[in-house]
Amino acid sequence: MSSDPPPPTYRPSTAPRAPSISPPEPEPEEAEEAETPSEDPEPRATLVPGAADVDPRETFERHLVREILGAERFRALLLFLIPTIALFALVIASGVYPEKLASVLHGNFDRAPIGLFLIVVAGFELYVLVWIRGLLRRGERPGAARRYGHAFVETSLPTAVILYYSWMDGPIGALLMPSAFVYSIFILLSTLGLDFFLCTFTGLVAAAEYGAIAFFWGTNDTRVAEPALSSLPHHTAKALVLLVSGVAAGFVARRLRKSFTSAIESVGERARILGVFGQHVSPEVVDRLVTGKAEVKSELRSVCVMFLDIRNFTAFAESRSPDEVVDYLNVVFESTIEAIVSRHGIVNKFLGDGFMAVFGAPIIEDDASRAAVDAALDIIERVERLVAEGKIPPTTVGIGLHTGEAVVGNIGSAQRKEYTVIGDAVNVASRIEALNKQLGSRVLASDETWSASGRDDIEAIAHEPVQVRGRQKPVRIWQLA
Repeated sequence: MSSDPPPPTYRPSTAPRAPSISPPEPEPEEAEEAETPSEDPEPRATLVPGAADVDPRETFERHLVREILGAERFRALLLFLIPTIALFALVIASGVYPEKLASVLHGNFDRAPIGLFLIVVAGFELYVLVWIRGLLRRGERPGAARRYGHAFVETSLPTAVILYYSWMDGPIGALLMPSAFVYSIFILLSTLGLDFFLCTFTGLVAAAEYGAIAFFWGTNDTRVAEPALSSLPHHTAKALVLLVSGVAAGFVARRLRKSFTSAIESVGERARILGVFGQHVSPEVVDRLVTGKAEVKSELRSVCVMFLDIRNFTAFAESRSPDEVVDYLNVVFESTIEAIVSRHGIVNKFLGDGFMAVFGAPIIEDDASRAAVDAALDIIERVERLVAEGKIPPTTVGIGLHTGEAVVGNIGSAQRKEYTVIGDAVNVASRIEALNKQLGSRVLASDETWSASGRDDIEAIAHEPVQVRGRQKPVRIWQLA
C-alpha cells in the first residue's frame, strides 16, 4: 500500500464547534464494506420519547390552582392590612383629633363598635391567609364549601356596616352611604378565583342582602325627606345592578380561564409534538400539528425516506479525540439538517455518522419526493460550502432516496413510545445509499422517487436496475450527483 498523502491545509473554522482537524484519510475497501448497513436487523427510525403520556390539562390545572391560591393569598393579605391600618389610624385620630373626627362623622361616632368591627375583619382575613398558606404548603386544592363560605362572609362585611349605620341614621341613610359601594369591590376581587359561579354567588349575596335591607326595613323609614330616595324600585334597581355585576364578573373570569387554558394547552401540545418528533421539526409542521390536534396513530402511508452517511468516517474518528469527532459532526449536521427541516422533513434518527430523514410524515405532503430531492441537492451544496469556508475538512457524504409505503406512527408502551417508520421503503433507501460507494456517486434516488419528484431540469444519470439485499426485484437507480 502506498504511503498516505500529506493532509491538505485549510483555514481554521470560526464556528464555535468546528474542530481544528485534518481531513479524513481514505480507508481500505474492507473498512468501507464494514460501514454498509447490515441486512438484519432492518433499519428503523425512532425518536427519543417525549412526555406524551403526561396529561397537559391536569398539569395546567395544578399550576392554575396554585396561581389562583397565590392571588387569593395576596387579596387576603391586602384585606388584612387595610382594617389593621385603619384600626391604628382610628385609634390615633380619635386620641389626637377627636373633635375633627366627630365632625367628619357628623357626631355619630362610637369608637368601640367600629374598632371591634375592624378587629373582626382583620382576624377573619388573617385566618383566610393562614389557611391559604397551608394549602400551598401541602399542595392541596381548596374545598368548594370553604371558598363559598369565605366569599359569603367577605361580601357580608358591607352589610354589617350598613346595618350598624341603619341603627344610627336609619336604613335609607345607611344604604346611601359609600359603604354600599364596597359590594362592587368584593365582586371585582372575586374574579381572581377565575370561577364563574363564585363570582355570580358573590353578586347574588350582595344583591340579596342590599335588597333585603331596603325591602324589609327601608320602606318604613320616615327619616328621609325625599320620597324618591326611599322608593322600593330605586333600591331594587341598585340590587339588580349588583347581581348583574356578579354575573358579568363571572363571564370575565370564565373568559380569562378559557384563554389561559387555551394558551397552556397550546404550549403543552407543542411540547408534546416536539417530544414525539424531536427538535428537528420545522415550525410550520409543528403549527399544523398543533392546529389540527394531530394524533400520532400508526398507519400505512406513502413517504420518501432519506439516508445520509459521511464517507470514510471510521478512519477519521480513529485518529481524533471524542471532542473533535463530536464537534465535526455537529458542524455537518447543523447545516444538513436545516436543509431537511426547511422543506418540512423530519430527522427521524441519528445513525452515528449519518441520519435518517422522512418526508411526508407526520404531515401528508403531496410533493414529498420533490422536497427530498431538493433537500439532498441542497445538502451537497452546503457540505461543499462548509469545506470551502474551512469550517470542516474535505468531506464527502452519500445520500440515498426511496419513495414507498411504510408504517408510520407512535409505537411502544405506556412507559415508552417512539415515533417509528417501518417498512420496505426504509430498507430500500438504506441499500440505495450504500450503493454510492460502488457507483462513486453522492446522491442516488430510486425510480419511484425520481418519477414523483418531477425534477426534469436535473441531468440525472440512469443506471441499470441493480439487485439490493433484502429485495427480490431489481431496483432502478438514478444518479443525481
